[in-house]
Amino acid sequence: MNHLIAPSILAADFANLQRDVEMMNNSTADWMHFDVMDGMFVPNISFGFPVLKAVKQYATKPIDVHLMIVDPDRYLKAFADGGAYSITVHYEACPHLHRTVQAIKELGCKAAVAINPHTPALLLKDIIADLDMVLVMSVNPGFGAQKFIPHSYTKIAEVRALANEFNPNLLIEVDGGVDIGNAAKLIAAGANVLVAGNSVFSAQNPTETIAALKNVTI
Repeated sequence: MNHLIAPSILAADFANLQRDVEMMNNSTADWMHFDVMDGMFVPNISFGFPVLKAVKQYATKPIDVHLMIVDPDRYLKAFADGGAYSITVHYEACPHLHRTVQAIKELGCKAAVAINPHTPALLLKDIIADLDMVLVMSVNPGFGAQKFIPHSYTKIAEVRALANEFNPNLLIEVDGGVDIGNAAKLIAAGANVLVAGNSVFSAQNPTETIAALKNVTI
């Protein structure tokens, strides 16, 4: 499949959020990535249901919700009702992961699991067949504009190998330090959804940057 591009709203201009959402609508982006942080699972606080509903009001593309929060089960329905197309929870935050994944699917959303940089890909073996997507964090979650962790290439390849064995249609998303300089190598490693935040919204022409990422070939 062709890879997907999901610009991260976390890097958008919050004072001009409607403008940036409409920019993404009019670009070649496939999804909009929506990071939710609670100040407990990660050392930062971002936004929640009211902002999701506001984005959904203008968004014409699927909203990819990434929950970097403790006990995400409490809020799955609220995010589904708010307009999430997919919901990603963290392996590290879910003691009953199969139950959480099933709950996401029952709400009508695509179900995804994220792993932090220190979490081995092999730990996904018993859940990967049930997932629509795995998100490989290529920075430690919590803040944008961090430096890409090179070991992420190996981890993406490890997830791809598991997917080839247990779930060939799995999407593999990568988030953190993604830009035009590493996009081809990420895709070659096995990623097919690229989350790009700072590299898009700090660009002189974000629409052209999205198009360049979308047009990357290997």
